[in-house]
Amino acid sequence: MIDIHSHFLPRISRAEAHAVNPERAPWLAVDADGKTGQIMLGDKPFRPVHDELWDADARVRGLDAAGIRLQIVCATPVMFGYAWDAAQAADWAARMNEKAAQYCAGHPTRLRWLSQVPLQDTRLACAEAQRAMGQGAVGVQIGNHMGAKDLDHPDLVDFLIYCADNAIPVFVHPWDMMGGPDRMKQWMLPWLVAMPAETQLGMLSLILSGALERIPPSLKICFAHGGGSFAYTLGRVDNAWKHRDIVRKDCPNPPSSYARRLYTDSAVFDPGALKLLTDVMGSDHVMLGTDAPFPLGEQQPGSLVKSCDFLGAQGQQRILRDNAAAFFGLAA
Repeated sequence: MIDIHSHFLPRISRAEAHAVNPERAPWLAVDADGKTGQIMLGDKPFRPVHDELWDADARVRGLDAAGIRLQIVCATPVMFGYAWDAAQAADWAARMNEKAAQYCAGHPTRLRWLSQVPLQDTRLACAEAQRAMGQGAVGVQIGNHMGAKDLDHPDLVDFLIYCADNAIPVFVHPWDMMGGPDRMKQWMLPWLVAMPAETQLGMLSLILSGALERIPPSLKICFAHGGGSFAYTLGRVDNAWKHRDIVRKDCPNPPSSYARRLYTDSAVFDPGALKLLTDVMGSDHVMLGTDAPFPLGEQQPGSLVKSCDFLGAQGQQRILRDNAAAFFGLAA
């Protein structure tokens, strides 16, 4: 199996983080046992974590237990630094990419990495994406928006065109979720409601804006978490396109006709949801993604795909391995 969606956060020190941004730069407080810790923002705990997040040897032991041959790791989104000065964010991204390369270096046949980029500056983002590919990255991870700029913004479209023209695969991860703490106070509602909505927003912003008419079809772009709400609401979007000119004014073809320009991971956790997702996207446009090592991820990697007889052996193999090998240019 090839897992295309997992996260890491290196052992960033408090001093290193505070030198960049004392309130928003993340750092890692590891407990005395070396097995558990906290992601910290400033001096406030952000998320409890365990050693697979920062220890590649522990990660590979987990891969062995799960039967995963290769895993692609990318930054935990709190590392993005999109709110900072562009030059500062570019320096941070380069350093985090070096740490990602170091994380994978000891296990080159088991771990590969996606770069992060200073998305607030298109020129700097393109340069860092290209530099990272030269250092061994297999693609780039970006957030689904940069402040008020969604993926249809000209700056982000220019970045995606650059990635298409330079054969840089793109993985889009939701972050900085809508709604805020006033309406989503507990029960992990930002992750359960806003995160799927953010992912759908990213996909629809590309489609309804006509951006996919301008971006070369060679772009390889994958959205996390099964595309969020996209597959379930696509019929509603098509219906709106048929009956409201404000929906179709920038989108010359039915929205559903663009679905297979995009990819998603398989992290939907339900056979019915995976059936709908593969009906909409095609089983050749879905790739295994666990969201490891976080508790909202798939705890038995590949178990959902393997349980779905409707995929057939060929469809299961596509999702578990073959699609990722082709998308990221990996040895199958």
